[in-house]
Amino acid sequence: MSSTRLDLPERLDLAATCTLAKDLIARRGGPLDLNAAAVARIGTPGLQVLLSAARTWRADGQILRLTDASPVLQEAVRTLGLDLAELCAEGNLN
Repeated sequence: MSSTRLDLPERLDLAATCTLAKDLIARRGGPLDLNAAAVARIGTPGLQVLLSAARTWRADGQILRLTDASPVLQEAVRTLGLDLAELCAEGNLN
């Protein structure tokens, strides 16, 4: 099954989390590539939605990849003591 691509918005702050969550829910059930190249501003709520998505995809046995993480996103992840790998899911390895 080929992956669907979702381009993350420039701003992933509290105001953007509802739309992002809806976009993710609409794509649940299949492999998904999140293109994070445009992310120029991200808050903790945005990271929480991405972490929740990774857990959901992992629980579903699906693949979730974060591609082209912007420097802003990388720094936000490090600031919270996380690793970019925590925003991904490898899918069912069986």
